[in-house]
Amino acid sequence: MAAAGGREPGSSQRAGPGRCDPAPRRPLGPPPGQRPPAAAILCVCVRVPSGGGAPSRPRRSGMARQVLSRPLVTAKWLSEAVRAGRVGPGLRVLDASWYPPQERNARQEFKERHIPGASFFDIEECRDQASPYDFMLPSESHFADYVGRLGVSNDTHVVVYDGDELGTFYAPRAWWMFRAFGHKEVSVLNGGFKNWVKEGHPVTAEVSQPAPAVFKAKLNMALLKTFEEMIQNVVSLRFQVVDSRPEGRFRGTELDQGLESGHIPGAVNIPFRSFLTETGHEKSIEEIQQIFQEKKVDLSKPLTATCRKGVTACHIALAAYLCGKRDVAVYDGSWSEWFHRAPPRYKVSELKRNKA
Repeated sequence: MAAAGGREPGSSQRAGPGRCDPAPRRPLGPPPGQRPPAAAILCVCVRVPSGGGAPSRPRRSGMARQVLSRPLVTAKWLSEAVRAGRVGPGLRVLDASWYPPQERNARQEFKERHIPGASFFDIEECRDQASPYDFMLPSESHFADYVGRLGVSNDTHVVVYDGDELGTFYAPRAWWMFRAFGHKEVSVLNGGFKNWVKEGHPVTAEVSQPAPAVFKAKLNMALLKTFEEMIQNVVSLRFQVVDSRPEGRFRGTELDQGLESGHIPGAVNIPFRSFLTETGHEKSIEEIQQIFQEKKVDLSKPLTATCRKGVTACHIALAAYLCGKRDVAVYDGSWSEWFHRAPPRYKVSELKRNKA
């Protein structure tokens, strides 16, 4: 999943209604007795959330509540929320950055500069620290305690971002973690901190101290795949498998952070960068759909995402969610676990095949 030094390599984001910003409050119907013009009907139709389905119904606290269950929010929307003082118990912003220690210090960078009101979501702390594999999900109680200390309750709308130069790298992992533990009100900041700064939105070095909250976590096993399930699927083919690592690591022609690389039998390769524009925003829904179609991935059928250590696989889950598929599972152990536990015949590598 990661490139040299522990990282994994890879049109401007098109603005417009129905992408990330909540629809402004306005009457949706015409005056009594008057037939709505065609243009008015079109306006309503295009304001469908990125994840599909009907427009969000107004909820109890204004702007933050109108984007619930939407996978993306724009920098413009979040900036308006920050300036209006909406960050608090109902809206929490989390910096989920992580970098190889020899390259950058995520926590130190957060202390120096971050979105006002944001807290640092430390993926090193919020994981199963007893596991031999990187970034495995923590227990329900561990996750609940950790995010509760960040001021997140079950009623909080959470916005996650990271500071990677790509625009987004680790934020989708945090997004998926919240969803895996039953929290639906979570969004990724489209374009990340890189574009937040580029667009001139406010930053601060002031570290906020959110009041602790109570979060009740319930792991949704439908969004998680275990090693045993992946092994069974090699034969049963009950679900599709998409691998988000770079092509060379998928094919087995280059090392993957010191590991011999390759892939799970039957997996399809879609490098996660495929879903990002040159500016670091998510591509349009139409472009994402085309990517899946070109790889013959059927979004109407069960799908599991994998990578090096369960991080960029979450980009696959996010991209599919944008297309209306909300049940993509992530193989948490990914290649890190598969390499160490799977039998040799279940590790497909062009390099090994050529040597043979």
